[in-house]
Amino acid sequence: MGKTKTAFVTGLPEENLSGEEKYKERLKKKAEREAKEKAKIEGVGLKGGERIKVVGGEIPEIKEEEKKEEKKAKAKERKRGKKYLAAKQKIDKTKSYKIDEAIKLIKEASYSSFDGTMEAHIQVKKQGLNVSVSLPHSTGKTKKIEVADEKTIAKLEKGVIDFDVLLATPDMMPKLLPFARLLGPKGLLPNPKNGTLIKSKEEAKNFSTDKMTLKTEKEAPLIHTIFGKVSMDDKKLSENLEAIIEAIGRKQIVKLFIKSTMSPSARIDF
Repeated sequence: MGKTKTAFVTGLPEENLSGEEKYKERLKKKAEREAKEKAKIEGVGLKGGERIKVVGGEIPEIKEEEKKEEKKAKAKERKRGKKYLAAKQKIDKTKSYKIDEAIKLIKEASYSSFDGTMEAHIQVKKQGLNVSVSLPHSTGKTKKIEVADEKTIAKLEKGVIDFDVLLATPDMMPKLLPFARLLGPKGLLPNPKNGTLIKSKEEAKNFSTDKMTLKTEKEAPLIHTIFGKVSMDDKKLSENLEAIIEAIGRKQIVKLFIKSTMSPSARIDF
């Protein structure tokens, strides 16, 4: 018998190819795919010595979790209005100001359409500091004073507090003590230290609403208080702030900042 010559014909439909021809065709297509992926990777622009490991023939995208975290971070960025940013330019954050100078700057930087409140934010050396102070001038804030009686007890039983200052005579203290957890954290429990424990109801007429208790936060050595209104005379504001500093004690104060309801803060050189 003569030898039979076999010729491999390319370009035929796959169903007409033999098993060996199909295998070679698959290898060819695979090589073409790998060449294309290699071309994509080279276009990324790697530096010398760097490598990319491609899984499944594709460059992995940024994880969805990372994208979410990035969005959260951007959302957290506090946006400030034009008025605040303009006011901020008037106060040098790297500088400490004398009280008189700071009060003038805060008034200039205040951008509220109403009569704002002057605030003092004080960092002290020890937590749990509790002092009383009588301001020489009214803070401009109206306070409701209540002298404890049976009606007061009835309100407290319902958890209602509709007063700013609570005065009490010694005979009412045993009835108020069960509400110590309600009144204490708010600085409303009457005691002789801040003058809210009075001998008789007649003494309530002489009680000054400008007497206040200064307490640190429960978990931090910080005191937040007010010392007047933006519309008040500079000298009166200065004297009120000086009274607060003296009551706390200059040696106890670490940092002191003042601001109005709507203004940047200024650090005080005390």
